[in-house]
Amino acid sequence: MSADLKHTQLADWRQRALAFEREVCKAVIGLDRPIRHILIAVFARGHVMLEGDVGVGKTTLLRAVARCLGGAYERVEGTIDLMPNDLVYHTYINEHGKPQVDPGPVLKHGEDLSVFFFNEVNRARPQVHSLLLRIMAEHAVSAFNREYFFPYLQIFADRNRVEKEETFEIPSAARDRFMMELHIETPADPALRCALMFDPKFHDVDRLLDTLTPGLLPYREIPQIAPVIQQSVMASETLQRYALDLWEATRHPAAYGLKLGDVDMDRLILAGASARGVSMMMRAARVAAWLDGRDYLVPEDIHDVFRETIGHRIFFNPVYELRRTALIDELLDGIRQRVAAP
Repeated sequence: MSADLKHTQLADWRQRALAFEREVCKAVIGLDRPIRHILIAVFARGHVMLEGDVGVGKTTLLRAVARCLGGAYERVEGTIDLMPNDLVYHTYINEHGKPQVDPGPVLKHGEDLSVFFFNEVNRARPQVHSLLLRIMAEHAVSAFNREYFFPYLQIFADRNRVEKEETFEIPSAARDRFMMELHIETPADPALRCALMFDPKFHDVDRLLDTLTPGLLPYREIPQIAPVIQQSVMASETLQRYALDLWEATRHPAAYGLKLGDVDMDRLILAGASARGVSMMMRAARVAAWLDGRDYLVPEDIHDVFRETIGHRIFFNPVYELRRTALIDELLDGIRQRVAAP
């Protein structure tokens, strides 16, 4: 492919991506930053976890993304009695009074499945998390003596952080498979809150989503354009050293002179960001640069995705884990401030 043709192709895809973002923002107001990060994850080919209080728009956001992304969409609700086979197949007595086996939500559409939404994933048992882990990592599952592949699949999940009873914490290995973990909050802008309360169009979600243009992105072509984006955005040696310093600071923040109130910094970190984690961070940063119309990385591209790609990959010692919500943002802000940007 010539340089001019590649440039034209990337510019065309960038316009499509921005149109996708504008369309989703019509249905979900006040969540511009999470929507931008989901767009980044789509083109970086990463899975996304949403976390937030009840009723802040997580499900509506993901349904809007699925509609505008196109392809087959399936959704499953996390429950304590959900078993792995419930994702793959289901059995029942048919109209002839005989047992029958039909494909479950993962297999029903074959390789056309582009979006799989796991609602309240932390209500499902660890056995279900294990199956999800394999699908996320390998885009494949074994069933009925054969392998099924899902080349276009991206998984979105949400986690209810309010209720703790009959829930199961997502293991660190599974959390590391998610490229991003996005926190969804109620909009702070009074005008947006007023719209959510009094504008009838936001009260009927099904009708609201029907107004969105379906299939704005040709989902079957995204796996082909994604590596082109990665190869087209350059990282200077200085930028690479900066990214390496950020990674090291997530593992040994005390070495960078970072202090957090009464925290013993030598005991805070149980495990810093993984190699897979920082790889995903850089993939996301390159897409952020492309969306901003550049073919080179700047520190702000990393800053834009640092919290979302790294925060859930830093694990604290148990004595500090209960204070995670208060400490993680302060830690990440401190790392950005202590590590000198080029």
